[in-house]
Amino acid sequence: MYNLTPIVKNLLLINIGVFILASMLIGDDAIFILGLKYFESPAFQPWQFLTHMFMHAGFGHLFGNMIGLFFFGPMLERTFGSQRFLVYYLICGLGASLIYMGFVWYEIGGLQDMVQTFLIDPDPALFQSIVNEYVTGTARIEYMNLADDFRNNPDNTALIQETKRVVNRIYNSRINIPMVGASGAVFGILMGFALIFPNTELFLLFFPFPIKAKYLVFFYGLYTLYAGIQRTPGDNIAHFAHLGGMIFAFILIKYWGYRRYN
Repeated sequence: MYNLTPIVKNLLLINIGVFILASMLIGDDAIFILGLKYFESPAFQPWQFLTHMFMHAGFGHLFGNMIGLFFFGPMLERTFGSQRFLVYYLICGLGASLIYMGFVWYEIGGLQDMVQTFLIDPDPALFQSIVNEYVTGTARIEYMNLADDFRNNPDNTALIQETKRVVNRIYNSRINIPMVGASGAVFGILMGFALIFPNTELFLLFFPFPIKAKYLVFFYGLYTLYAGIQRTPGDNIAHFAHLGGMIFAFILIKYWGYRRYN
């Protein structure tokens, strides 16, 4: 499992190389430039569907994805062959992007309706709802204080103008959040591994007993779906991209007709 195959080795080198070079040459703007933005964002570029797969938000993010590629990628590459494995990797990554974009479209649509309604008829309760649902971190505290002031002074012209600026800022911020990382492709690899080698027992650092690949991926898929729907405040993980990679992996494995080995 641990002997590197050609495509896995090259993907590891490319991901690590892009992370280092982008950080050195572009700096803090690397994630914004190379990450995938929502298609209505002024910063969206079609090539971001590819570049986001090779950019990561910090060493921990890179390390987590590369560990999955390192441990599970070689067995799939030997099973598929190098050329088909590369196609599989890219399709899972791009498929994850499409699923993620669909989720963002749904989410942004709801925010867009709320913002348009608020700009026409500024309402303190609606402003507070927008802040509650779409703002996290320190900005949330600031905006909640503004919501309290607005609720106590709903006819104050200055507060009305300020809250209008804030809701526009919230909307622009949401459509410009970049998605980065090879997670969609790596989760596709995990799904492929579980489908073809379902009874392979895996030993995990955080779990004291061996667990079969099929159970690990099944429960992690359920968790990913739950986390994506639940949307815990402060959670900046693209759970639906993970799920998208798994979905496209399942479709490809079934379409290509691969059967389980154990």
